[in-house]
Amino acid sequence: MVWLFDAHVHLSDPEYVGDMDLIINSMRKMKIKACAVSVDNVSSNNTLDLAQKSDLVLPFVGIHPEKAFDDLESNIGLIRKNSDRICGIGEIGLDKTYASSTEQFARQKMVFTKLLEEAEALKKPVSVHSRRTLDEIFQIIPSYRISGFLLHWFDGSKKQLNTATDLGCFVSYGPATVYSKDKQVLVSNTEKNRLLVETDGPVKFSHCFGMKAAHVSFIPSVVFCIAKIFGQTYDETVSLLEQNSTNYLGI
Repeated sequence: MVWLFDAHVHLSDPEYVGDMDLIINSMRKMKIKACAVSVDNVSSNNTLDLAQKSDLVLPFVGIHPEKAFDDLESNIGLIRKNSDRICGIGEIGLDKTYASSTEQFARQKMVFTKLLEEAEALKKPVSVHSRRTLDEIFQIIPSYRISGFLLHWFDGSKKQLNTATDLGCFVSYGPATVYSKDKQVLVSNTEKNRLLVETDGPVKFSHCFGMKAAHVSFIPSVVFCIAKIFGQTYDETVSLLEQNSTNYLGI
């Protein structure tokens, strides 16, 4: 049985609370598993709770750069306590948008590198936020041995895409690929074995998605678009993405 994977979605977000049974049922019918990422300690605990309700929810625990001043030691403790249950660490990373001083950005870097250390020690993949900080992250990556290093919602240049590939990173693209020519160009330049798909729900997308909060059910639309870009059938693209996803997750 072939499965699709949403490589990055915030299922613990309050947006989904009332729809969770529907979401899980649709995931089962559509054969989609979800890498459910977290942003802080509260969402990390909620993500772990969701994973107990369904084996389709693959829990990731971490601290988003926007939440860099959350309790890091508590998050590390949660990771270690649940190391046999979590599938990865994320969403972690860097973002200068959320740093109004050099001290705040330094805090982001400290949190990011500490959580990378946990991922390396536990041999877990990571889901990384890299908005306008790709070059800084590229300098950090070689210091760690992490086989599943995902730059989610990749939005860099072709040169940065080549660097990400050289460093062994995976990159993921979401619903915007369906209507964004820039995203389609990036996909066309991405090594096939390094590509994943995501929704980053509950982010809202325009055009054909009508500014609705993204659900994992958006994933097939992204796959159809990528299949067209690669000149492959839908089924061929699903098989490719399943292999890439299992390689990323180490399963």
